[in-house]
Amino acid sequence: MTARTINLNVNGEHKEWSVAENDLLLTELREREGLTGAKYGCGIGECGACTVLVDGQPSLSCLVLAQSVDGCDVLTIEGLARGGELDPLQIAFLDQAAVQCGFCTPGMVLMGRALLNEIPDPTEKDVREFLKGNLCRCTGYSSIVRAILTHRR
Repeated sequence: MTARTINLNVNGEHKEWSVAENDLLLTELREREGLTGAKYGCGIGECGACTVLVDGQPSLSCLVLAQSVDGCDVLTIEGLARGGELDPLQIAFLDQAAVQCGFCTPGMVLMGRALLNEIPDPTEKDVREFLKGNLCRCTGYSSIVRAILTHRR
């Protein structure tokens, strides 16, 4: 396989990676960068546990070829906090008990951030529709939806 050098920003830091044609963004983030917030869940884009933001848009990193993010900004859950301070949405998830096992939480928080960036004052229906591709087996979604709605204010 042919390796290619790509340049990207990960959580605001410039990175240069040599990646093969079939290297996945999820694998590179976890193994190369040690950013383990994005999880390998299903591997087929059905669960949302691997969600990251690429140029501000939610992306299932288990399906994204690393070469395709050349020149892009990638934001993981680790990059959402700034200067040691949690993002207000992360705090809302804690305040609303929207975290149980935590496996889906990074993807849910990043989906919530993307939604709030797109629709600053979403309705409950907006939130539920936006999160439909992210699965949670523990919380029943109510606390997750409440955290996003609470944060919008």
